[in-house]
Amino acid sequence: MDRVDISEERTRLRSHVRQFRRSMTGNEPAGRTLDFLAQEMLREINTIGAKAGDLEIARAGVAVKTELERIREQSQNVE
Repeated sequence: MDRVDISEERTRLRSHVRQFRRSMTGNEPAGRTLDFLAQEMLREINTIGAKAGDLEIARAGVAVKTELERIREQSQNVE
């Protein structure tokens, strides 16, 4: 049963997304923070995909990971 319970990962992912949004709208330099949070989101998406064992979730995970990689590339250019 633990293998399909992704509630912890979903909670952490939501938290990372909220932090990411706050960092984007703040006045402080955020490039490294954004990169770190994108990396953490990738980790959660990977875990969700591995635990869920569902084709639709796996497909969605690939799409999300592709976008997160783009975000990471862009965040590395942000001061």
